[in-house]
Amino acid sequence: MSSAQRPLADRTLVVSGGSRGIGLAIALGAARQGANVVLLAKTAEPHPKLPGTVHTAVAEVEAVGARAVAVVGDVRKEEDVQRAVHAAVQTFGGVDIVINNASAIATEPTESLSAKKFDLMMDINVRGTFLLTRAALPHLKQSPGAHVITLAPPLNLNPYWLGAHPTYTVSKYGMTLLSLGWAEEYKDSGIGFSCLWPQTYIATSAVANLADGDSLASSSRSPEIMADAAVQILTGPAKEANGQTYIDADVLAAGGITDLSRYGGGEDPIWDIFVDKE
Repeated sequence: MSSAQRPLADRTLVVSGGSRGIGLAIALGAARQGANVVLLAKTAEPHPKLPGTVHTAVAEVEAVGARAVAVVGDVRKEEDVQRAVHAAVQTFGGVDIVINNASAIATEPTESLSAKKFDLMMDINVRGTFLLTRAALPHLKQSPGAHVITLAPPLNLNPYWLGAHPTYTVSKYGMTLLSLGWAEEYKDSGIGFSCLWPQTYIATSAVANLADGDSLASSSRSPEIMADAAVQILTGPAKEANGQTYIDADVLAAGGITDLSRYGGGEDPIWDIFVDKE
């Protein structure tokens, strides 16, 4: 394929939590467009309930013709994040794209939520996003048209979402606020800082393992919708993406894709957390 057919050729992206689900789907989508991929994830050995490891994910990326590196590590640990960025620079010459995908969720009521789960969400969602982006920034600033996509929602201040699970909401909105803050702080750098969030539930293995997982999965869209939306952002001008908080279906609609049936979910998919159904 020509560079026009592979618009991410010679670009390198680092994805946190990329061993499965949306992170892996985005990695594969970018790889098909020519990108090199570095996957940072904790899962080195098979999980009893969740498929895939960071090593099987790399094999999937390589199977579509791309180059990939696995980094076994924890996005909460500064040294692990630095190893992932170093691997990208040493292997591929730099970092052009960061996908802040790693995330933790706990939706228990406040009085039932343990301090351990509180810390986990804040450490993975907010600290992890901060650490990976900060580590990559010196290299992103050297890349023309670099992107940082954080998988976090638009800031919806509907009291329902604030009260439904306050701590999880704060952790995800913290990711969004970091992205918006960086968009302003680095507005003259040429880096496009944006957020991307699914309009509906996404049929990941984590959803399938919930108590009503089969029902939820059948009313959820596939991770490929997020991958296609991410690739559309990544292949567009970074300046236009800077400071944006996108919904996947809106990104695709702007690109002329309005028939979303290919992504499943049935006629009435379940709207995602933080998204008000019109």
